[in-house]
Amino acid sequence: MLGRLPYRVQIPLGLSLAVLIAAILVTGITARVSTQNARQEILSLLDRAVVLVIAQVRPMMVADDTWRVFALLRDTAELVPGAATGQARLAILDAEGRVFAASDPAKLETGRGLLGKPWRDQPTPTPSEIIDRQRLDQGDGSVVMVDPIRSEDGQTLGFVLTEVDAAVFAPDWPSLAKTALLAIALAVALLVPVGWWVGQRMTRPVGRLVAVIERIGREDPSKLRGAVPATKDPELSRIGDAVSQLMGELEQRKLAEDRALSAERLAAVGRMTAAVAHEINNPLAGLLTATQTLRLHGRSDDIRTRTLDLLDRGLQQIRTTVAALLPQARMDDRPLEPGDLEDIVTLVRVSASKLQVEIRFRVDVDSALRVPSAPLRQVMLNLLLNAMKAAGEHGVVSARLEADETQVTFCVTNSGPPLSAEKFRSTLAAESGRDPRGFGLWVCQELASHHGGRFELDTTQPGQTRLVFQVPNREAPEETT
Repeated sequence: MLGRLPYRVQIPLGLSLAVLIAAILVTGITARVSTQNARQEILSLLDRAVVLVIAQVRPMMVADDTWRVFALLRDTAELVPGAATGQARLAILDAEGRVFAASDPAKLETGRGLLGKPWRDQPTPTPSEIIDRQRLDQGDGSVVMVDPIRSEDGQTLGFVLTEVDAAVFAPDWPSLAKTALLAIALAVALLVPVGWWVGQRMTRPVGRLVAVIERIGREDPSKLRGAVPATKDPELSRIGDAVSQLMGELEQRKLAEDRALSAERLAAVGRMTAAVAHEINNPLAGLLTATQTLRLHGRSDDIRTRTLDLLDRGLQQIRTTVAALLPQARMDDRPLEPGDLEDIVTLVRVSASKLQVEIRFRVDVDSALRVPSAPLRQVMLNLLLNAMKAAGEHGVVSARLEADETQVTFCVTNSGPPLSAEKFRSTLAAESGRDPRGFGLWVCQELASHHGGRFELDTTQPGQTRLVFQVPNREAPEETT
């Protein structure tokens, strides 16, 4: 139960219990010593009483004066503890060990032989065996002493028998208990508050350390380092140093995370900027060529109208691409038209002529197109530019736009080295962010996923590379915010 209490309560409580136990032990030992001292004091008093009796009884025994001996014993017994209550008695024995006179004649009647006979189931020495004091300790704690009475010439005149019952030596337990309780109460009243105060003072740094540890992770480590208590205790000082080191490491880790987050944000901005530049730059070359065409052949109404329409659709595509980056903006996009593929082919034809790549395209639309034009034009432009690069000089690129009631499919085939499935997956992974120079195929994959379609490599056409972009023939899904 004590182990479940907090450490800052265990120590004060333990000190208080230690003080209480120490007070009880000291009181018990003191009572034991007091009991032994009281027994020794009684025995010393008996010694003095016996010496007094021997000194005064000697002439009385010579004179055979029984009444004076009896009076002497009666007066002396008043000094012996327990005599008044019948628990101690004195007797004068003659030289043969018989009772000459006694302080309690009812128990030690005159003429009764005591020496050399059993007394309280124990043998007693004979008169001739008694040279000096004989002390007989009984099993119940009572004491019997026999002291010889000698004349001036050393003759044995008799003996002094002193008997004290065990009850005389018994401790005064009520008095001792009262004293012990008073001592314990004083110790508890004085030492327990002191022990509690000392314990609280000792555990105060521990409580402050615990409070600091509990705040780790919720507050700034630089502020918590100043709250670690300084103490002279070596163990607590080591714990405080460990906590300070931990918070220092957390502070360094937080700074490293902030730097990493800032770097990641900068990298994300860089990738986004590269992607936007890629998607704007792709139609830009075709639009510049269209302006050149308009400058050279703008006198023809037919050419001027077609060129202006081409410029308008190309600029609308760029505006839609830029608007897609703004979450607050929502641009209305027209549905894809079969002529959009011809527009895209026109935009890339200048680049194709530089590479001497032949572009073939075919439109097979059997149903109304409901997909938005901007993302499909972006896909067609990206796939054609990538196919031209893959086909190389004098290569051939074939594009086909198909549509029915359910699907819109755009396929691009080039005559360059065949692209393996593994190379196709690694290219998509590389363009997802690690290589900011190319985003075309990754953008196609993201648009297919956004419109619920697919973008994949058709491996059924050996000797060539055929990429298939297919989305459901329906309006674009709502943007999620």
